[in-house]
Amino acid sequence: MTTLLRRLVVLGLLTISVPAVWAEDTPASAPSAAQGSAPAAESAAPAAPDAAAAPAAPTEPQLIGTDKINSGDTAWMLTSTALVLMMTIPGLALFYGGMVRKKNVLATLMQSFAITCVVTILWWLIGYSWAFTPGSAYLGGATRALFNGMTIMKDANKITVSHLALTIPETVYAMFQLTFAIITPALIAGAFADRMKFSAMLIFMSVWSLVVYCPIAHWVWEPSGWLAVKGVLDYAGGTVVHINAGIAGLASCLVLGKRVGYGKEAMPPHNLTLTLIGASLLWVGWFGFNAGSAVAADGRAGMAMVATQIATAAAALGWMFAEWIVKGKPSVLGIASGAVAGLVAITPASGFVGPTPAVIIGIVAGVICFLAATSLKSALGYDDSLDAFGVHCIGGIIGALLTGVFASKEISGADGSVITQLWGVGTTLIYGFVMSFIILKVIDMTIGLRVTEEQEREGLDISLHGERVE
Repeated sequence: MTTLLRRLVVLGLLTISVPAVWAEDTPASAPSAAQGSAPAAESAAPAAPDAAAAPAAPTEPQLIGTDKINSGDTAWMLTSTALVLMMTIPGLALFYGGMVRKKNVLATLMQSFAITCVVTILWWLIGYSWAFTPGSAYLGGATRALFNGMTIMKDANKITVSHLALTIPETVYAMFQLTFAIITPALIAGAFADRMKFSAMLIFMSVWSLVVYCPIAHWVWEPSGWLAVKGVLDYAGGTVVHINAGIAGLASCLVLGKRVGYGKEAMPPHNLTLTLIGASLLWVGWFGFNAGSAVAADGRAGMAMVATQIATAAAALGWMFAEWIVKGKPSVLGIASGAVAGLVAITPASGFVGPTPAVIIGIVAGVICFLAATSLKSALGYDDSLDAFGVHCIGGIIGALLTGVFASKEISGADGSVITQLWGVGTTLIYGFVMSFIILKVIDMTIGLRVTEEQEREGLDISLHGERVE
């Protein structure tokens, strides 16, 4: 093992251990920023002597009467689950598939589809339990491994619910969260498009989902997670999904190296029609992503939907006009990328802000992500094939920090703090990069990460899958 790798291992262990010191300084009663969680119990004046004590909020999944399930909330969450799944297949698959060269389009589509299948099984196996059940401040327990205990008793009129979603069946909540666990690693694939072995990709995504995604989801969205206790706000995935995926994408770029011919040969998108259709599906599906994170059909879901629409439009225009000024022409790829940047940036803020802050977040994200995907990438020289880092990591950072600026207590009951948000951003960046780098290096030293130069020139469709688009 190289000296660099040993240092990264030590840094990764420190990243896991140091948070304990930070978390202990924060009262356990701090409001949770868990996605869609039930509100934390508020401090109250001492009750009158004859007043009944309020029941404690549940802290783990439980069995309740089916009469307590809200049919409206359940219907909305079933719809949201389908919308978010649509974001990966076919949304992200088409968005990425249209941007690669024709010889790699099937391989790119295959990545999104295969990740959907693999992560689903891992989520059932242990992922859901590690992310969304109480355990330690850093990882959940194994009580829901194999979805054990998640049940419905028809004759007894009983059903299990998550402590994070008391009005819908736990099966629905677990499925909703599964769709987030699916799209996060799928986003990473945009960074290493055209050059990773399919076998290596499957191993990397499997290990990454369990070792990186599940712990960070637990830290931020499970009320006992140390970042949730600290008060980090992430309504629908700015840190857990986008910064996490984007920084893993950067690690992938650095470990794999540049594509053959990068900077010397033209590598234009082969079909921007597919890309625009994919971006449109992402936009529509994102309403399930953000408004669905209310885990209820209520006013907060409505406000999250409004904020999402407005921020996305503002970011698309911001990117378009920035590109128009810099390059002389507004492109289809530019406006589509700007829309995605806006969706990314508003994700952590959507349940905490109103319409006007959403416009500001969108414009800032559109312009800065354009610069990150063009000037920054060119200046630093890394080959982020489809700008996973430039759009998702940078956009996620913008959204997470501006959540601290604009969070409205009137809307969410939570106060924002830029300093607290910085803890969430910094921790995700360090832990995500270090662990991703280690996983990639270990795979590279065993089975190898990258296809041969001959395979890369021939195209991954034929060399890895024996098929091609005619």
